[in-house]
Amino acid sequence: QPNAMGGREVGGLANQLAAHMDFDAESIDRVQRFWQAPAMAKTPGYKAVDMFQRAADGEIDFLWIMATNPAVSLPASATVRRALERCEYVVVSDCTTATETARYADLLLPAMPWGEKDGTVTNSERMISRQRAFRSPRGAARADWEVVTDVAARLGFSSAFPYRKPADIFREHSALSG
Repeated sequence: QPNAMGGREVGGLANQLAAHMDFDAESIDRVQRFWQAPAMAKTPGYKAVDMFQRAADGEIDFLWIMATNPAVSLPASATVRRALERCEYVVVSDCTTATETARYADLLLPAMPWGEKDGTVTNSERMISRQRAFRSPRGAARADWEVVTDVAARLGFSSAFPYRKPADIFREHSALSG
């Protein structure tokens, strides 16, 4: 899971807010004001295992899986596979199509592997390091942040995702995390 800690830090984990903040009233207010997002979640979402159980039960009909292979990496893999089969639409963004999870994708989005990415990564000790690409992207591969930004724009949320380069995201993260 490339840069899993970095994803958590910027709000990519459903059961905590960006910058490792909990869903308490003060933190919710802080994030709402920072992002100017009055309609944001007020309670934690599902953890990964619970989310796949809900999808297997038919309660979730869309999944977007980025840079991970939950069909083999999560516990209860039979439940995960059942969820992927049952889910109405599954998007997988990864640097390879040769994963168990990719077999279930309705849409495969080619992502850059780490050697093509430019930006920052956060290790498990929460140390942020600068990452510079050492080769050009191959084929149609794109950076994860670019794909998310484009999808947000197409859904009408471009003002919430104004990023033009990885440094824009890092500056926002730095400002929110204080």
